[in-house]
Amino acid sequence: MLALVTGASSGIGRDIARELAKRNYDLIIVARSENALKELKDELEGKYKINVYIKLVDLSDRKNCVQLYSEVKEEFKNIDVLINNAGLGTCGKFIDTKIEKEEQIIDTNITALHILMKLFLQDMCKVNKGYIMNVASIAGFMPGPLMSTYYASKAYVVRLTQGIQRELKFQKSNVHVSVLCPGPVKTNFQKVADVKFNSPEAESGIVAKKAVSKMFKGRKVIFTSWYISLVRFFAKILPDSFLAFCCYFAQKRKI
Repeated sequence: MLALVTGASSGIGRDIARELAKRNYDLIIVARSENALKELKDELEGKYKINVYIKLVDLSDRKNCVQLYSEVKEEFKNIDVLINNAGLGTCGKFIDTKIEKEEQIIDTNITALHILMKLFLQDMCKVNKGYIMNVASIAGFMPGPLMSTYYASKAYVVRLTQGIQRELKFQKSNVHVSVLCPGPVKTNFQKVADVKFNSPEAESGIVAKKAVSKMFKGRKVIFTSWYISLVRFFAKILPDSFLAFCCYFAQKRKI
């Protein structure tokens, strides 16, 4: 069994790789940080006696995404699990944030995920088995002033995944596609996005453990705590204008 995990150098991606290793999956771990990936490779191969393959890739370049797929296809033919975890964020007024950073967010959070999901899903459908988990956020269910690009990118991930889930159901496919929607998690995201969360942050290891378990159970939308499930409930029934109002002041405290 073989799984590919993007954004595996830290945080949720790293801990999902650990959870899959516990289940005896060989791994292809993808990120830009060579040292972090080598450390993870040594840890997992030594502890679980599996094979771990490193791919140093900048997924913000769509050509690299296609190249990654081609290399994996040539070397391994098929994979059993795809974890689309790589993601970026930024915080600030939309008129002030740098367009270059926002382009990188869109290219990583949306375009890379879309390309990898489509290419690997096509192969999984041919053999009629496999699992894909796209990592979104509770942010994907509401507007997010002062983090508008990030919130919008996660909304894309949620809706894309839900649409494909329905397509697969009508096809009676045995391929399972899930979307993980956590709240704040203790990762390097805060440093990269220039934010500091004021609400409680979950441990990435706990989030990863629950996410992998629910993915293999076929859960379509994965929340990893009752608190985040409750946030989703209120996001569904409250007016968007009120949610945007609340989010604005919540984000403002992060900057």
